[in-house]
Amino acid sequence: MRLKVLTVNMHKGVGPWLRRPTLTGLRHALHASGADLACLQEVRGATAGSPPQHEAMADGLWPQHAYGRNAAGPTGEHGNAVLSRLPIAAVRNHDVSLPGDEPRGLLHCQLALPAGRAAPHVVCVHLGLRESHRRHQLARLAALVHTLPADAPLVVAGDFNDWRRRADGLLAGTGLTEVFLAGHGRHARSFPVQWPLLPLDRIYVRGVVAARPVPLPRRPWRSLSDHAPLAAELELPGGEP
Repeated sequence: MRLKVLTVNMHKGVGPWLRRPTLTGLRHALHASGADLACLQEVRGATAGSPPQHEAMADGLWPQHAYGRNAAGPTGEHGNAVLSRLPIAAVRNHDVSLPGDEPRGLLHCQLALPAGRAAPHVVCVHLGLRESHRRHQLARLAALVHTLPADAPLVVAGDFNDWRRRADGLLAGTGLTEVFLAGHGRHARSFPVQWPLLPLDRIYVRGVVAARPVPLPRRPWRSLSDHAPLAAELELPGGEP
């Protein structure tokens, strides 16, 4: 069974330069990518007169979706979201915020497969801007990973804000492999979208048969957010004979 995964920081559905709404463009681009599973960060929740952005993105295209609020204020709320073509059997949002930074979270979803196949797990990640905060948050992520079945497929994807490339060392011992580092010998540069220099976004996997990076076109993505998206194709283990 193959599964195409995509992750992108949506920038709250606002363009990176002209501050214009990009939700419709993001929805079309995500649909055109053929993703079966999408991990989204900086997704706005419900506002007066508007549904949550993840519901608008999923409407008619992804039958399953989950949302975890990270921040709330006078202008609304935002958080992480997962859109899935597979059933989502369970959802839990882990608050990993620390004082002095924007609230952050880990949105953990357990998917469902036919009998005989191990249920895949997905963790949508958005980590802090301060390295000291990221160290704490990566420790929380590692602890979460250690609680999950070792034989179950696992995808951990999102905005790690890890421009110093410290996450791999801090996640050592979890069994996670970063898809772009394994496939290309380096992490994908995803920020800023117009001239990607910093490797902020990641797709880690564990318990899959194979994983390969999937190239995505620069257009229309470079006008839709300040982060470039990343995508990977995964091969999941088969069921019992």
